[in-house]
Amino acid sequence: MQVRFFGTRGSIATPGPRTLRYGGNTSCVELRSAAGTLVVLDMGTGAAVLGHELMASGGKLRGHVLISHTHWDHIQGIPFFRPLFEAGHEWDIYAPRGFGQTLRDTLAGQMQYTYFPVGLEQLGATIRYHELVEGRLRIDDIEVTSRYLNHPALTLGYRIEADGVSMVYACDHEPHSRSLAAGDGDIAGEDRRHAEFLAGADLVVHDAQYLAREYPMKVGWGHSTIEYAVAVARAAGVGQLALTHHDPLRDDAAIDELIQSVRAKHAGDGGPHIFAAAEGQVIELSAGNFAATARFGFPAQAPMAPALVGRSALLAMATPSRAAELAGLLRADEVHVFGSSLAEAPAMAAREQPMLVLLEDTGDDRAIEACRAIRRLPGVGEGLPIVLLTSGEHRARASDDEFTDILVEPYSPTYARTRIGAWLMRAACRWVRAPQPTDEDRRLAATRALGLWKTPPEERFDRVTRLASALFDVPIALIALMERDREWFKSSCGLEIREVLRDDSFCSHAIFERRPLVVVDALLDERFADNPYVTGPPGVRFYAGHPLILGNACCVGTLCILDTKPRHLDDAALRLLGDLAQFAVREMDSKVALSVPEPLIERRG
Repeated sequence: MQVRFFGTRGSIATPGPRTLRYGGNTSCVELRSAAGTLVVLDMGTGAAVLGHELMASGGKLRGHVLISHTHWDHIQGIPFFRPLFEAGHEWDIYAPRGFGQTLRDTLAGQMQYTYFPVGLEQLGATIRYHELVEGRLRIDDIEVTSRYLNHPALTLGYRIEADGVSMVYACDHEPHSRSLAAGDGDIAGEDRRHAEFLAGADLVVHDAQYLAREYPMKVGWGHSTIEYAVAVARAAGVGQLALTHHDPLRDDAAIDELIQSVRAKHAGDGGPHIFAAAEGQVIELSAGNFAATARFGFPAQAPMAPALVGRSALLAMATPSRAAELAGLLRADEVHVFGSSLAEAPAMAAREQPMLVLLEDTGDDRAIEACRAIRRLPGVGEGLPIVLLTSGEHRARASDDEFTDILVEPYSPTYARTRIGAWLMRAACRWVRAPQPTDEDRRLAATRALGLWKTPPEERFDRVTRLASALFDVPIALIALMERDREWFKSSCGLEIREVLRDDSFCSHAIFERRPLVVVDALLDERFADNPYVTGPPGVRFYAGHPLILGNACCVGTLCILDTKPRHLDDAALRLLGDLAQFAVREMDSKVALSVPEPLIERRG
């Protein structure tokens, strides 16, 4: 894996003679796997330089962009990234999902006529937008794990694994415990979970904008101290630590002095190799480069579990002004709010089953007792995020093991809204990615052997989707083939797009189950309610898909029908869909006498 830095400055670009060596461009990192998969981490002003280099290499580009968050210093390079302007290039852009406008709308905002002469809709490349929450996704040969960071905007860190090595990008992140800003003390609670996210990585690129002595004036701004970054990296047993997001007021000489000081302090202690990230710097990572011991292990993340329908929060507050402020923040994100006293909180939680509980610390044990009582509620308390609001850092440390998270005053409304929003996003996402079938390698080989992937339309398949659309009176019918990370429509009736990511695909569930799948109303199904093709165009509400199983028993795709309104499909109609699926399979595998068995039927609604 190769990592190159194109932007390492924080907050605002600072070109000039004082920043020549470490660079004045804002955040942008290029990563390439051994197989050639291209990933760009953030697109600050450094992306303009990267874009020129990529274009100079010639050929059509296929790449992926992982945006940590949409503050300007992480997206201002997008309007100047040349590979987005020319037809023939393909880019997938990923960023944290928000409660409000879509990712595309957010990125288009900085390219409005008032600010920029070219609109987002004028870009010539094929661009697909994907909104992420915490979880795992696969990009070609790269495995990506996303985790929320501590910042005044919803921000994701990315752990990237490929070629037997791992790298973590954690840019804009603030210590959860203010006492850890100096790099001293126990790493617990959310800071411990952050260290677990870094654990054992070959390279960590970590926010380090401030010094501990500067931090008291910057609390709540969403950035780490150098001392904190070093402390969590040492505890996590990482191989190399690249300090980045350099303060715009810190010149090259000051950064040199800081690095020398940090290295001197930890000389000979067996910790990570620490350096300041510099524009143009290249890091080559290969398996076996280092052996380090982490205090924490990186926990494997299970697929996202189905979650509750609707967003709701319980506020158990003793201070009316605090309750009113927090209720206003939650309602701004269309969250339904329940209010109660601390004593009544367990009963209210049992009755309403909220997605999030916020308890106010009153200086005694009432909040802790309420938390414990809620945790004991069968079917409610396990895994429910419970956040303590307190005005004392010492109270936060004393209560850390009891609560999911601690929110310490003073905090800005923006900071509180984002922290609460992250927990709601963790709980509220109703979108489950299908696991891979156990015969995935064999299934992929069969799909590729058909020789149909991204071939021109053919009447023999188009007549099947036309019949399906007319027979079931639906606006969309598709013959979908599934590759390792993409679904492509060999025949598409009523839909302009020709491919989607596998993670976004309804069909991936039917392929995994190897049986028909009927979704009566996607908005009421925990696997699909937050799917981008449900929440955005074309607005899928109904789906029915029948697996396409070849004579060699490999499932290569589906014949599916979709509608923009809920509907039912009875057993007779489902058998007709199966008949049409067999016609499609015979066209794919005409040399084999087929007998597709009547599968079990699954209905969700």
